Amino acid sequence: MMKSKYVVFALSVLFCFSCGDDPVPKPKGFLRLDYPQAKYQEIDADLPFVFEKNTLAAPVKKIKMESKNLSYGVNIDYPTLKGTIYLTYIKVTDDNLIPLIRDSQNLTQEHTQKADAIEGDFYENRDHQVYGMFYEIGGNAASQSQFYVTDSINHFLNGSLYFYAKPNYDSILPAADYLKKDIKHIMETLKWK
Repeated sequence: MMKSKYVVFALSVLFCFSCGDDPVPKPKGFLRLDYPQAKYQEIDADLPFVFEKNTLAAPVKKIKMESKNLSYGVNIDYPTLKGTIYLTYIKVTDDNLIPLIRDSQNLTQEHTQKADAIEGDFYENRDHQVYGMFYEIGGNAASQSQFYVTDSINHFLNGSLYFYAKPNYDSILPAADYLKKDIKHIMETLKWK
């Protein structure tokens, strides 16, 4: 009998303390990434064009690709964001403008397998004879932004943003948004020589 009183007492104490508010799951936490305000400087690296790049990026690396076509590669590295904007310049000839534009558009379309969406915006700067397209690629695609610009006569420039990590859209979105602004700034400040 005494044993049952202790059991009843223990159960009643347990019952009293077990009552309370229903548990509520905690909301998911997200890493807050603050990037510095962009500061730009003009880059004239012995190329057929000049543009402004973010000072957060490492110094520009220029690579001469083909002397026949006067092709150049320019890498704009962002070590802290673990990404690179790759620029490819090709001199326009009588018969290569349409294939260059088609190749640039096809490069963007290759991401449709992994992309959730691809949005294109036409770009035009009549004062500097710069015309082209900017593509924003959503989802787990390898590249988050791509563009091409040309003057339709002498110059063609193609650009792509790639990160050093496996694509995970949620993780790289803040950096992709930050670099998207830099890409648009490159397009807006581009001047042909």
